[in-house]
Amino acid sequence: MGRTYIVEEGIGQYLAELSTKVKPYVTGLLIGQCSPQRDYVIRAVRTPPKEQQQEESVGPPKLASLDEEWITTHATQVSRMLPGGLLVLGVFMVATPELAKEGQNALRKLIFSVEKSLSKRRLWKPAEEEVSDRAALQICSATKKVVCRTYDVQDPKSSAKPADWKYQSALTASWLALGCTVNVNIHIPLLATSPNHDLEKNTKNGLNRWSKQIEDSVFLINGQVKDEDTELLEGQKKLRGNTQPSMKFSDVKVLTQLCQGASARSTATVQVCSGSINLRGAVKCRAYVHNNKPKVKEAIQALKRDIINTLSDRCEILFEDLILNEEPQKKNFERDSHVLPQRLFVPVAGSSVMLSDYKFGDEAAGEIQERFVEMLDQPVQAEDIHIAEDISTVDICPVTATPSDMEQAQLTKATLLLKLQQNMGLVVAAAVAVLASIFSFNYFSD
Repeated sequence: MGRTYIVEEGIGQYLAELSTKVKPYVTGLLIGQCSPQRDYVIRAVRTPPKEQQQEESVGPPKLASLDEEWITTHATQVSRMLPGGLLVLGVFMVATPELAKEGQNALRKLIFSVEKSLSKRRLWKPAEEEVSDRAALQICSATKKVVCRTYDVQDPKSSAKPADWKYQSALTASWLALGCTVNVNIHIPLLATSPNHDLEKNTKNGLNRWSKQIEDSVFLINGQVKDEDTELLEGQKKLRGNTQPSMKFSDVKVLTQLCQGASARSTATVQVCSGSINLRGAVKCRAYVHNNKPKVKEAIQALKRDIINTLSDRCEILFEDLILNEEPQKKNFERDSHVLPQRLFVPVAGSSVMLSDYKFGDEAAGEIQERFVEMLDQPVQAEDIHIAEDISTVDICPVTATPSDMEQAQLTKATLLLKLQQNMGLVVAAAVAVLASIFSFNYFSD
């Protein structure tokens, strides 16, 4: 039996509106959450049109012009705007009847391309029991017929499986939200052997080590440590009467282990470094979990991934901005400081879930609004943009000889000279003693 997709009712209307604009097809992404029992789709987002597509000549309908790279790039941008617990669940296509057979093959190819692109950026590994099926939704623009199939993205030879597509109103009204603030102070050494001081590569390696610390951290939910296999809502009173369902929010504290356990073995490595990268600040993290008897481990996993993703994503955004707006890296490695983009949250129309984005200090609200329209096909009011955190920084520090370093070097040199003089005195004294004993022996022998 195939998987079941519970879909926000407003998505049906959104897809119906897209079907009236098809010339001859339109593609997009499905956003939601996986669970062992079923998947939840809370939003569908069409692929933003490219400028040249608007100038295409009229001809027979075909999918040869389908731009796979453009679609996967859109998926990457959208994934950065998703808080913990949400991901790209699949792709959809609304097309004319003539493209029905060709469309399914195109969807299958897109699913694997999107997943490959997204998995390259992750600093965490999927769990063994994690759902790896992704949806391929095809809608006929003429008959409005909906066909949903799934493919296992962990199996390149996976064949299509049928899936149920069911609409539900107010899908996320009583979902669970978790939030935390994580103080970041990450020191990343820059190896002297690293060619041209590859900052982006070194930063990613450093974040990879830091992500393992987050994975091993202890999470307190509302001040309590809970068993991972228990239900997240266990012990909480259920609402009665006509009370409207509302999102429940849990405050989470993250306790990072200062050292490894006694049983763990570690080795120290001495490396020659040319400088360091320091990431400092406090980042706001958020995750959402469905309300169908979620387990504690599902909630913690969603929040862990948001913590890791939000720092990794904004570092990527910073390096992209440096490439676009600054001069190429100088040959001389100099001290530099940059501000990481700040995280913001924006409510989703018809949902209690908030989506995320990042802004630099000089970005106006209008630019953020334009990005939401382009990436998520959603208008946003300026007053709905909530900046969640203060400024975080990236400091790039070369190894330089500071006054204290010079003093230490001089002190070390003086100490070595003193020891050398002392040793020389001992050597001379020993030599004199030997000579004296020789002369004394010769004197008595005569």
